[in-house]
Amino acid sequence: MKLVKTLLASSALAVTAGAVAAQDMANELTLVSWGGAYQASQVKAYVEPYLEMNPEVSVTWDESSAEAVAKLRAMNEAGNVTWDLVDAVASDAMRLCDEGLAEELNHDEVLAAAPDGTSASEDFGDLLVSDCFVPQIVYSTTFGYRTDMVGDEPPTSVCDVFDLAKYPGKRALQKRPIDNMEWALYCDGVAKDELYDALGTDEGVARALAKLDTIKDQVVWWTAGAETPQLLADGEVVMGSTFNGRLFSAIAEQNQPIGMLWDMQSFDLDGWVVPAGLPADRKARVMDFLKFATDTQRLADQAAYISYGPARKSSAPLVGKHAELGIDMAPHMPTDPANSGNVHVYDYEWWADNRDDLNAKFEAWLAK
Repeated sequence: MKLVKTLLASSALAVTAGAVAAQDMANELTLVSWGGAYQASQVKAYVEPYLEMNPEVSVTWDESSAEAVAKLRAMNEAGNVTWDLVDAVASDAMRLCDEGLAEELNHDEVLAAAPDGTSASEDFGDLLVSDCFVPQIVYSTTFGYRTDMVGDEPPTSVCDVFDLAKYPGKRALQKRPIDNMEWALYCDGVAKDELYDALGTDEGVARALAKLDTIKDQVVWWTAGAETPQLLADGEVVMGSTFNGRLFSAIAEQNQPIGMLWDMQSFDLDGWVVPAGLPADRKARVMDFLKFATDTQRLADQAAYISYGPARKSSAPLVGKHAELGIDMAPHMPTDPANSGNVHVYDYEWWADNRDDLNAKFEAWLAK
């Protein structure tokens, strides 16, 4: 689908009760995201169109979303918040909201309605998991593998990641407890609907770490989503976890010898957070951009560049073909029925409540 660049009638959009004139908005935006293919999709789908409408604005990118909570805590403590809009996963958005580090939003006041007049809150529906969060995408963390390094029987189960006898070689795993702990317990025999009950106990945590111990010396730990596709492309790992859109890019756009393992893919949400306490001119620009970047067409446009499902119901029917390759995008979405037979629904609320404690235990285990 070619990028649709429908211009809004006015660049002065409602912020709270009234409209803010363009001259009262800052002309610089610092956006925080994840880099790589995902950030490129944001640039194409709504940053470039927005800058065409507002040529006086300049955008600076910071690729620190993985460290959003720690960095915003530090900025707040120092009294110097330099970020304007932060891309964050849902659980991090909840933590930032709970700590007063993110702005609470009235979604129906600050976001665009659907083209048929449906309110933003109804259009986003249950994906509005926090008053401080504006979802953009549904994505998953899943595994890719080198098709030429797995023999005649490609992996079909997430538990194949733990099978060093059948699939020898290095694995790439994200350097965090999220997903790794759930996959470890699942492959140690814990039922999907009991994973978080188990993780809530010391015994369950120990069990998960013991399972991870079985492959620990074969793990390359990553912190940026671009690392696993590169490790796979270089043949340095036989399989590795990363975001499904990264794997799509490596397979469909770069023609790498990589296959997708959708079993127990971990569904999650990603979206925008506005840092609390921005000066009025910066906040006005942020809200102007946010309303544009999260409207129905913009989120549909993003799906033309990366295989993540748009968070708005009204965007889904507009998803068509890849903007450059011309292939249908629907079969590459994590939500496609062929890919979602056995999924892990990541509990962002549980992790928002338990992340700091599990992080400490995970880091202590890594250091052993």
